[in-house]
Amino acid sequence: MRKRFTQEVTRRLNVPASEQRAYGERLQKALVDADLGDLAGEYIAMVDRVPTVQALFIYFRATPANAWMMIGASPVGTGLPGKYDHFLTPLGVFHHSPDNMDFRAEGTTNENGIRGYGRRDMRIYDFGWVDGERGWGKGGVSPMRFQMHATDPDRLESLLGIRHSKGCVRIPASLNTFFDRHGLLDDDYQARVEAGKSLWVLRRDRDITPIAGRYLVVIDSARKTRPAWSPLPGRKAWSKLPKGGDTAD
Repeated sequence: MRKRFTQEVTRRLNVPASEQRAYGERLQKALVDADLGDLAGEYIAMVDRVPTVQALFIYFRATPANAWMMIGASPVGTGLPGKYDHFLTPLGVFHHSPDNMDFRAEGTTNENGIRGYGRRDMRIYDFGWVDGERGWGKGGVSPMRFQMHATDPDRLESLLGIRHSKGCVRIPASLNTFFDRHGLLDDDYQARVEAGKSLWVLRRDRDITPIAGRYLVVIDSARKTRPAWSPLPGRKAWSKLPKGGDTAD
């Protein structure tokens, strides 16, 4: 799967081995805190929402006795506080289940010319209603719909690597397709298919892994400085942002 990630995902981060181990330890701590410390034998995605990193990591380990091994990493965009209806991306372990059925982007634009969910047919990974920390007014907690999805390929994807969403996790289109094609987080979806259910949201050309997972973990490493392996977007990326373009999720 690591080879496939390299071949299929165009937005990749070159994370040093020492950092891969450190993030594997952070992943394990988050799982222990969620009473999932023995989780193994399936893929898992983890996001570091700290402003200085903004990255997603895919991990796997065969047994609970093994260390977590990183498959790959990509830049993301999480919740940017300071504007109305903008949440901090919630922390924790989130279960990807067809109880909150995924859907696919229509590829239409909003009033600012932004395709908030990306191009047509991009999959939106839906984790349901969760409690989110409000990033406006006096703060506090409110329900928010937590999703992971692609973003506008022409205007916003190049800005991945900074906080820029209303609370969801924005990912590169190629990573979205990678998750979708190989079913890395689709274990519960596949179980329903094997039970005879027909799920329209699943691709017909899937090449699914037999060790799919079902969890997205969000942490905050509290890093104060940006590591060299997670660079900021360049000036050219900002030039593509239209007025009001940062209000799309």
